[in-house]
Amino acid sequence: MSKRASIDVFRYLDYRAFLAEYYRIKKRRGFSYRAFSRRAGLASPNYLKLVIEAKRNLTPEMALTFAEACELHGEASEYFAQLVRFNQARDDETRNDAYHRLSGFRRYRRAQKLELAHAAYHATWYLPAIRELVSSSQFREDPAWIGRQLMPEVKPREVRAALDTLLELELLERDPEGHLLQTSAVVTTGAQTQSMHIGNYHREMMQRAAHSIELVPAAERDLTSVTFCIEPSQMPAFKERLTRFRRELLDLSDSAGPRARVMQLNLQLFPLTRTLDASGTTPEAAKSKENER
Repeated sequence: MSKRASIDVFRYLDYRAFLAEYYRIKKRRGFSYRAFSRRAGLASPNYLKLVIEAKRNLTPEMALTFAEACELHGEASEYFAQLVRFNQARDDETRNDAYHRLSGFRRYRRAQKLELAHAAYHATWYLPAIRELVSSSQFREDPAWIGRQLMPEVKPREVRAALDTLLELELLERDPEGHLLQTSAVVTTGAQTQSMHIGNYHREMMQRAAHSIELVPAAERDLTSVTFCIEPSQMPAFKERLTRFRRELLDLSDSAGPRARVMQLNLQLFPLTRTLDASGTTPEAAKSKENER
């Protein structure tokens, strides 16, 4: 009978953290980095230590070797390999694909229910919209009614799933009479998935802004942009001004009377050119010319 790992890899979203915990548990029984290297067929006696400390990465082939050395088999081995791919991804497309594959494992869905709820909140545009709709004095907890208020409309079964997710994340709660209320909870995620979820959220909301050109009459929306040139040192001041502006709009919303519509405001500030030096060339180009000499 094959041995199984002493800890559940499906509870981890960081393969280095899993390896560190695996080694810590095994070390109690006299295990060593050298022993792991022998088991994995590695020449370096401390390769596991270097990987745990993020001084070495794992290739796809090495990931499977490490999985076997950690007594992971079947789905657990496949999950570990995808976890390595997810953690080491250098672009959002690869990271999202690896995360999609991770969330496809049944044991992952059992172990990471809250993480899946976070992913759904950030990737599904109508979850934050429904949460805000609850604050309206005209709100009705009827999935069919809620679905019809959204643009575009959403099916009742999707609304029911959205309400379940919002309750699980404690972004909504029920009062003593059973009515839905907003909470002051903030959506936070683990360090390994936070940037991915936030990136997906912004991509989704920017797509909704593009769709609004066809869905929403011009009198009911405001899509504008401005292009300007600044000194890089001014960037913190611009970001601070945008933060202050967002707060002012939230305060204005809170001071209003009965509220009957959920709005989305996207503010994007990003460069369209590289930074130029005094000679009119980019630092990267200047460095390239220096290397050619």
